[in-house]
Amino acid sequence: MRILLAEDERDLGQWLARALEQAGFRVDWLDDGRLVERALAAGHGGEPFDALVLDLGLPGRDGHEVLKRIRALDQRLPVLILTARDSLAERVSTLNEGADDFLAKPFALAELEARLTALIRRARGSEHPRLACGPLQFDTVTRRFTLGDEVLALSPREQAALRVLVQRSGEPVTRQQLLDRVFSDEEDVQSSAVDVLLHRLRRRLDGSGVRIHTYRGLGYVLEPYPQA
Repeated sequence: MRILLAEDERDLGQWLARALEQAGFRVDWLDDGRLVERALAAGHGGEPFDALVLDLGLPGRDGHEVLKRIRALDQRLPVLILTARDSLAERVSTLNEGADDFLAKPFALAELEARLTALIRRARGSEHPRLACGPLQFDTVTRRFTLGDEVLALSPREQAALRVLVQRSGEPVTRQQLLDRVFSDEEDVQSSAVDVLLHRLRRRLDGSGVRIHTYRGLGYVLEPYPQA
């Protein structure tokens, strides 16, 4: 699921982008309201965004104006407002301008993830959006991996690494990207930690019809692997 995050507080924006990516979202982050329309037109890697997380206090063009402009252009993607202005009048005005949901700062990350997933699910008309690679599936609602009909029992680190790989299945993920997204809460983590995680995941996926393949100079790719 592809998210455009418009937030001008640098520390909050960096943290949110990293945290949402660890939760299985693909995030593009910008800090100026004037850039939103161009980013929506370009999409994430050429693919349209599934939702916009919009701060109201943006420089260049504030969130209210951004919201009015994209709705005037008939942009129908879900928009979740993030703001420190927690008042009934603010909520009513943004909903009238076309917002789909409203979350006041400070907020719990788990609530933001749940609201985003619900917005995207409703927009897609699907109750259980999933990411998949061959027989491996990740349910973004239950936050569980299944392999065929079996639920995979994974440690938090293993699940975080596999989420990064499945959301970019068929594309290489570098060692540094895995370090940044899986071990973002550790400052002195060793690069070898990635090898340990991948070894464990490969053992769990062995003989399943999906594998993690190393492409020298590119990174690691989760891909279907038909069994003989």
